[in-house]
Amino acid sequence: MSAPTAMSGVLCRLGAVSALTAAAVAGPAVLPELAQQAEAATVSAKALKIAASKKGALYQYGAAGPGRFDCSGLTFYSFKKAGKKLPRTAGAQYNSVRHIRKSARTRGDLVFFHYGSNVYHVGMYAGHGKIWHSPKPGGRVRLEKIWSRSVWYGRVK
Repeated sequence: MSAPTAMSGVLCRLGAVSALTAAAVAGPAVLPELAQQAEAATVSAKALKIAASKKGALYQYGAAGPGRFDCSGLTFYSFKKAGKKLPRTAGAQYNSVRHIRKSARTRGDLVFFHYGSNVYHVGMYAGHGKIWHSPKPGGRVRLEKIWSRSVWYGRVK
């Protein structure tokens, strides 16, 4: 049995989540696409934990941590600490990520609030319809339900 055929049989028995783990462990040479997905999921999970650890930090326009944040400053800081570089502003972040449908969103994906084609706010998807974000002047980093239908989703590459 050839290596790809043997690997396919193993992956069928392991299941999708285990396949992602196997791909991450086996390395990019075996299953490049699955390895990249596993790495992105790990980075997003780390970034989400970092954002959550900043609960209560004060909002400050233009701030990117470690003690104060604006919305895009929180996502910028969290992904940077997790090992991925993002642009600094919400609009630039939207332009740099892979756009995904609501049905494909997972924890650690970015949630972009928009008015027409203008992105005005960003947070990190935490699951169950909630985001971690730095909301506005006078506010603090917090977990909050997504309050608008005018959102787009993105996954950091």
